[in-house]
Amino acid sequence: MSAIHLQNLVKKFGDFTALKTMDLAIADGEFMALLGPSGCGKSTTMNMIAGMEEPTSGKILFGERDMAGVPMGRRGVGFVFQNYAIFTHMSVRQN
Repeated sequence: MSAIHLQNLVKKFGDFTALKTMDLAIADGEFMALLGPSGCGKSTTMNMIAGMEEPTSGKILFGERDMAGVPMGRRGVGFVFQNYAIFTHMSVRQN
């Protein structure tokens, strides 16, 4: 069983398709890297996994649990932003 499973994940911003039909299974304890050229959907994918963006269609599963509607702070996911971004409306602890 995979710890994180992306099923038919699609993300559109208006008429622009940022991510077209992605399927991915990441096993528990597995190390994984997303590599690709600028604009290919790496950050968009990570933002959806973390809950900062909602997919246009498809599913994000953590184990058997569908993450649809699960808020960012309840997903137990964290990552370091490329530009060291922080949320200015949040405290240090919340960030």
